[in-house]
Amino acid sequence: MAANKRATFSINADPNIIPFIDVLLVLLVIFMVTAPKPTTDLRVDLPRENPSLQPVIIATIVELRKTPAGFGVFLGRRQVEFTTLAAHALTQAMLVNGIDDARRALAEAPVIVRADQNIAYANVVAVIEALQCARFRKVSVTAVPDREARASVIDLAQA
Repeated sequence: MAANKRATFSINADPNIIPFIDVLLVLLVIFMVTAPKPTTDLRVDLPRENPSLQPVIIATIVELRKTPAGFGVFLGRRQVEFTTLAAHALTQAMLVNGIDDARRALAEAPVIVRADQNIAYANVVAVIEALQCARFRKVSVTAVPDREARASVIDLAQA
């Protein structure tokens, strides 16, 4: 008589970690593909063989100063009329910088508007608008302090 032996299985307490490892490997591949490539590139701008020097363009300075009649517009050392300011500024920019083309002078020549601090803001804005309407592209403004303020600034700087 053959003995009926029943196979008995013991309880296995170890978890099945193969699917867990598969998921981790898939995530590792995804992260490796999507991670940014570490680069250590360094941009170096080397000088060219024959560098062409850019000509230095000298700024045209328009000053608004207090005069007995109110204020005056000065281009360089001479007083000009407000109505002819743009034409005089263009002429000076072309002469000083040696530019033959008026369009190039309007595009590249900077114009600096200086004003005493006691000049009304509306007058400064009117001069800037006149220059911009004449198609000057590089118009900037700066303030020139009066003599008392300039002396106090110098005293502060020397202290």
